[in-house]
Amino acid sequence: MKVVLGTLKDNGDELATFLEPRVGAKPAFSGGEIDIEDGSLREGVKPRQVKTYIKRFLYMKGVRKKYRVFVSGKELTIQEIEVGEEEEEEKKAAPKKEEAPPEEEAKEEKEEVKEEKTEEPAEEAEKPKAKKAAPKKPRTTKKKKTEEDA
Repeated sequence: MKVVLGTLKDNGDELATFLEPRVGAKPAFSGGEIDIEDGSLREGVKPRQVKTYIKRFLYMKGVRKKYRVFVSGKELTIQEIEVGEEEEEEKKAAPKKEEAPPEEEAKEEKEEVKEEKTEEPAEEAEKPKAKKAAPKKPRTTKKKKTEEDA
């Protein structure tokens, strides 16, 4: 298995030591690549799992949002996201609404709450009130045996 680091090659040694206990083999770091021998891999470790480990490493370093990890066969590629691509992904993830300053948002929320309050009493008058539940019967308590009863 091969991991191509791209611009992340400065942290290649750290990534190799991070992956070692997880894949069960000592990865060899050279140049901009990490090589892991397929025969020495722990049983059941697949490239998709190694991708998850790499993403966890990136998250711990605080650079997860700046990189993407691609898997093709037994080769993983870590690629830096360009600024333009990042903005496009943010737009796709959440449609942008016009942002108002926090003070204006608070005023808008208060106005919405006031409108809701004025509407509620009219709605309550239309709805019949729910019936109260029947009162529960008190539980019977066991009488303690006294010396006279025994």
